[in-house]
Amino acid sequence: MLAGRIRTALLCAAAAAGFAAPVRAADVKHYSLGYDQPHTTGYGVGADLFAAKLAELSNGTIVIDQFPGAQLGQEPQMLQKIRTGDIDFIFSSSANAATVSPESGVLSIHYLFTSEDHLVRAIADPRLAAALRELFAATVKDAHFLVPLTLGLRDLYGKKEIHSVADVKNLKIRVQATPTEDAMFPAYGAQTVHMPFGSVYTSLQTGVVDMAENGINVYDTNKHYEVAPVMSMTEHEANNALLWVSGKLWNSLTAEQKGWVETAATEVATKEPAMAIALEHKSRAKLQKLGVKFVGDVDKSGFIADAKPLQDKIAAGLGPHATKILEICRSVQ
Repeated sequence: MLAGRIRTALLCAAAAAGFAAPVRAADVKHYSLGYDQPHTTGYGVGADLFAAKLAELSNGTIVIDQFPGAQLGQEPQMLQKIRTGDIDFIFSSSANAATVSPESGVLSIHYLFTSEDHLVRAIADPRLAAALRELFAATVKDAHFLVPLTLGLRDLYGKKEIHSVADVKNLKIRVQATPTEDAMFPAYGAQTVHMPFGSVYTSLQTGVVDMAENGINVYDTNKHYEVAPVMSMTEHEANNALLWVSGKLWNSLTAEQKGWVETAATEVATKEPAMAIALEHKSRAKLQKLGVKFVGDVDKSGFIADAKPLQDKIAAGLGPHATKILEICRSVQ
């Protein structure tokens, strides 16, 4: 926590140094940004981009204090705290956001994003951000959505190699607790298990679950490879996330300050995705040197054949905003 505060303070000092007008201590406002992954993940990348741009635009008067690693709670708890104003900004996965706005589960639909490049382009597309703003403005009170970001694509990991959809039949897989996951994984013949992210390591270790699924960098940073040394590159789902500001804070900002926040958020949406993908590749290279097994020759055709018929059905069941978001993602070239 101290390191995060020091880092953001240094960023602000560096940004303020470029301006002639001195910044009085009384003018500096500190705001909290919580996220449940370590700073070494794409969340940290996004947080640093956001903090640095806000420091620059505000002449050092807005300081973002980062609280990574679930210091302010797991995502479901932070999604409650952002609406009560107990936290100023948070990153949450789009899957966890489905607990407050079910239609955001559309971003968890399997094989919606065909590649890492497609995912990067989609997250940076202003049409997606605009459609998500429409969704959350209509369905979420006391919190204001800013922009999407991503941690890359999700893969299956455990002690077993997965080469085709037949290999997951009857396996107990920890998944995010949304109707989307609960529809997708059983289509492959798997059993879904819900639990907080912080319980995944022990559950893999003790055999409560056979497998989990997440991005490579998250798998690396949280040391899940110690108890699940095989990652199979199914790339079945995007690891998408959302940047939120509390309604209490948002309503207290001036029009100029809101403009700074929106510009800093756009910096995240445009730059963070490619940087997060680079972290994925870096983690894979590191883990391969440690002896982690990556199964790269996964036959995705069976997964895709089972998932495709469900895409439109799930989106339609979630609602019209979800259908619109689905079509935007598909249309990105």
